[in-house]
Parts: sequence; structure tokens; C-alpha cells
Amino acid sequence: MTGTSLRNLCHVRNHRSKRESSYDKTGGNKDYKELMPGQAMDICNIAGSGCITHIWITMASKEREMEQALYRKVVLRMFWDGEKNPSVQAPIGDFFGMGHGITKNYWSAPLAMSPENGQALNSFFAMPFGFSARIQIECNAERPIKLYFYVDYELYDIESETPLRFHAIWRREITKGIPDNISNALYEFGGENRTGDQNYVLLDAVGKGHYVGCNLNIHNLRATREWNWYGEGDDMIFIDGESWPPSLHGTGMEDYFNTAWCPQQEYCSPYHGIVLGGGPNWSGKISVYRFHIEDPIMFEKSIRVTIEHGHNNHRSDDYSSTAYWYQTEPHKDHPLILPVDQRLPLPDILPFNTQDFNACFDN
Repeated sequence: MTGTSLRNLCHVRNHRSKRESSYDKTGGNKDYKELMPGQAMDICNIAGSGCITHIWITMASKEREMEQALYRKVVLRMFWDGEKNPSVQAPIGDFFGMGHGITKNYWSAPLAMSPENGQALNSFFAMPFGFSARIQIECNAERPIKLYFYVDYELYDIESETPLRFHAIWRREITKGIPDNISNALYEFGGENRTGDQNYVLLDAVGKGHYVGCNLNIHNLRATREWNWYGEGDDMIFIDGESWPPSLHGTGMEDYFNTAWCPQQEYCSPYHGIVLGGGPNWSGKISVYRFHIEDPIMFEKSIRVTIEHGHNNHRSDDYSSTAYWYQTEPHKDHPLILPVDQRLPLPDILPFNTQDFNACFDN
């Protein structure tokens, strides 16, 4: 595969450019596929050797009003080279960079949600395949949806030069912390974690490859007037079965995501950002991303990417994530995705209004 930097655009390419899309094959303007509740549809089924270079998807309820949490109810799967267990499995919104069943304008190098209101989903991850590629969309919505898509790819005359295949997996957990009926200082900062055993797990993979990033979504479930920062947990990445402390041990959640000082400002850059910053006192819902494009994390046998949920895993919050990586096949089988009722975001916990929030520091 020819590289994709600006300096490589002048090089001769001997591949064939192809596309699968939802265009109206009658020549009309019904440029979408209709998916019924419970239906799974292949949007591409490619034979040959090649690489998917770009995916664009948008969708809507067939009725005028958009169905709530639709982006958690529709599932995206990808299968390479005839495999039965998918290499990619995630709710469609989470795969494209943001959880909570919603969309929002943001951009990064490999993924973006573009206007209007982030409903144009884009991926630029390279997805090579040896002899076949299949992408499936499953609708678990309550009403029919309209699905528009492009899948742009290259076909090669010889087999793809890399044995690595693209993977992504979604996880969700209501983390189990400790009771918060202790001093807030002890709850937020006390204790020691010398194993990482109870950390939230973003990725647990077996094989040879490299981890290239994640998005992480947190719903702060603690209602308090005290300091309620959710992100004091360290990242710990265990490579090839190593014990604690791992080769890659960080200093705090915001530090792993390349930000600082308990941030709430929304920010986008090619490799890291804050899509959703949360409410007063860090209440409500948060969404962040970190991509290891220039600094992929290599593993020979296995990798376990984890992060504490609060320092020493003290916090009980709603965590969900999508991790992205490349590895040799076969991969560790992914379990069936959670049923739709267990994927839905929890109702918002109303934060203190700003006046009440500020007043608690004045007393």
C-alpha cells in the first residue's frame, strides 16, 4: 500500500479505486437503504485483495422525528477474509468516536462526525483484507431507518502486503467503586492500586499487532456538592502478559488523553480531544479520544489496555469505550454485543444549577 502523506501523493499507484454506496440504481433520488427493526444488512461484500480507505454513513428514522439514542441502537460489524466472528463490533455512534447514543460535530485524523450536528459519520482508518471484506449494519431501533453510505476501497492485483487486520471493540460497564460516605479527600485520592486488577478494561487482545487508540465515554453518576472530578484514575497498559507495574503506566485519565488539570473545555485535534466536557462540578456525560497514530503501542503476544475508574478504582460511574487496533488473525473471539436495552445510555442526572454550584464554595 502506498503511503497517504502529502509527500506520497505524487507516487504512481497501480490499484483500482472502487466504491459501494446506497445510490438509487434506478437513476432516481431514493439514495438510501431501508432497514427494519431487527434486520441486519451487508452494505458491502467485496471479493479480492484490497483495502477500505474511507467510510461515510448517515442515517435517520423514516419518520420525521429522530429516534432517541439511535446511534446506540444500530450496530456496525466488519468481517475480513471469510471470518465468522467479527473483527469490528460496536454501536455505530461509538465506533465513529462518540458514545451516549448522540452525535456532535468533532474531528480527528482517523474519525470525524461532520455537520449537520455530527450526523455525517466518517472513518479514514486503513482496513486491508486478503481475499474478502464484509461490512454489516444491524438495526435494533424501534422504527425503520434510512441508511445512506459510501464504502471507498482499493483493489489489488496481488494479495495485501500486511498480515495485520483492523479491529475495534466496544465495551460498557457500570463500574463498582466504594461507598462515598467517607471524607471526600479519601474518596478521591486515598489508597493504593498495586495490581490494576479492578481497572476498567478497554481492550484485551491476543496476537501480534499494535494498539492505535480509543474513545472513552463516562457518565458521572455521583451527585454531590463536594469536589466531583471523575478522572483521577491512571492508565495502565499491560503488554505480553506482564505484571504490575506495566511498561506503560500513566499519571491520570486526563494525562492519557493529552489534556491537563481536570479539563472541561471541548477541544479537537488530530490525535486527541474532548468532544463532550460535562456539566458543573464535572457532572453529566463526558466523551474523549486518544489516537496512537504517531506512537502505536506494539505487542508480540497480547495486550491489555486498562484505566482506573477514579483513583484506586473508588468511583462507580457509567463507562463505555471503543478501542482500535491492528493484529494478526485469528483474533480473540468477541462475545455478542450487549442487548439493546443494556446498551442504552442512562437518563441524565440533573446537575446542580450554576448558582447553587457556586454558592457551595461561598459558605
